[in-house]
Amino acid sequence: MHTIYLNPETWDLVLDTDGNIAYAKDPCSKAQDVASAIRLFKGELYYDTTKGIPHFDDVLGQRTSFALYQKHLQDAALTVSGVKSAMAGITLENSRAVSGAITFTDEHGKTYEIGL
Repeated sequence: MHTIYLNPETWDLVLDTDGNIAYAKDPCSKAQDVASAIRLFKGELYYDTTKGIPHFDDVLGQRTSFALYQKHLQDAALTVSGVKSAMAGITLENSRAVSGAITFTDEHGKTYEIGL
């Protein structure tokens, strides 16, 4: 599976050596797709507003549990084709910032980790 490669630092398009838009291949493409899925706000994807994490409904400005947020992250990761399982580990820093990682396993049984 291929996807357009995004620079991990800027989340912007990258050009290949020939000046064309660069593509990512597995496993990088799958990891990038999981990262995109967990960054998507519900309603933000104009052609399918049901996808994404309901940040405005359940997370931002709400007293929510880590377990619920972890479930949202895991469910979002599982929407990516080829991802068979996902586990989110998050921690709260300075009572305002959340950090952690998503660990997922693909259809080949290989495990990868993406930082939040």
